[in-house]
Amino acid sequence: MGKEVISTTNAPGAIGPYSQGIRYGNLLFVSGQTPLNPQTGKIVEGDVQSQTRQCLENVKAILEAAGTSLDNVLKTTVFIKDMNSFGKINEIYAQYFTKNQPARSCVEAARLPMDVLVEIEVIAYIE
Repeated sequence: MGKEVISTTNAPGAIGPYSQGIRYGNLLFVSGQTPLNPQTGKIVEGDVQSQTRQCLENVKAILEAAGTSLDNVLKTTVFIKDMNSFGKINEIYAQYFTKNQPARSCVEAARLPMDVLVEIEVIAYIE
């Protein structure tokens, strides 16, 4: 069993020496997704909720490219610029994880890539 790179044009390409996702056996590790629009390559305009939605859409696209879905996410890590945005992020997050919510960590970071407001990474399983 070896690792397999997962890549899709429906999510932003990596901006460094890493992969969008790595499958190992039935586990999928999705790199932190920022709120980049994959069609324009630009950060979505708007508030932290708009950015959270785009991050999760990017995560969803990578999951689908690997043959799995948000329903199979085991763990998420949410990095946010300002912990005061926690409630607003949760409002959008709850729209994507509606049942059997995954385990989660949320960390305030001093600075995120491209000065975005939020970044989300996940670990999922593939049936």
